[in-house]
Amino acid sequence: KTFRPKRKFEPGTQRFELHKRAQASLNSGVDLKAAVQLPNGEDQNDWVAVHVVDFFNRINLIYGTICEFCTERTCPVMSGGPKYEYRWQDDMKYKKPTALPAPQYMNLLMDWIELQINNEDIFPTRVGVPFPKNFLQICKKILCRLFRVFVHVYIHHFDRIILMGAEAHVNTCYKHFYYFVTELNLIDRKELEPL
Repeated sequence: KTFRPKRKFEPGTQRFELHKRAQASLNSGVDLKAAVQLPNGEDQNDWVAVHVVDFFNRINLIYGTICEFCTERTCPVMSGGPKYEYRWQDDMKYKKPTALPAPQYMNLLMDWIELQINNEDIFPTRVGVPFPKNFLQICKKILCRLFRVFVHVYIHHFDRIILMGAEAHVNTCYKHFYYFVTELNLIDRKELEPL
C-alpha cells in the first residue's frame, strides 16, 4: 500500500522540461544549493509543482524500503523521537488532530498527497490552465508533512537504511529537499527543528 505508481510528466510539456532540467542538475554533481534555485524566466508554481511531485515519489520510495519494520507494534505513535509527535488531521474523517500509529499515519499521508497531486484543479497538467490562488499554501502543507516522513525515518529507522546501504541516497534526497524548501521558504523553520 505504501508503494504507488510514480506521477509522470507528459513529454513535450513545459513541466516535463523542468523535470528533466532538475534531474540533470542533480545527476551532474552540481551543488544542490544552486540546483534548487528557480531558473530564470520560469514560473515559480511550475517549479514547485515539479519538485513536490518528485519529492512525493522519492520519499514514498524511501518509506517503502523500511515500511515492513515500521509497524503498529514498533511505532505505535507517529513521532520523531520523544520530543516530536505528529497527529493526523484531514478535515474529512479526522477533523481534529489525532494520534495514530506511524504506519497508519503514513498511509493516510500518502493517500492524501496522491489525491492532491492528481487533482487537476490543484496541479493542472494542461498548458494555459492556471494554478489555484492557494497553490503555494497547499504545497507548503504537503512538503511539511513529507518532511515528517524524513524525521520518522531518520530517528526511528535509520539503522535499517544503513543495513540496506541506502544512507547516501537518503541523505542526498534529504539535502535536496532541505535546500529546496529553505530556498523558497516553503516550510517554517520551527518545523525543521527535529533534523
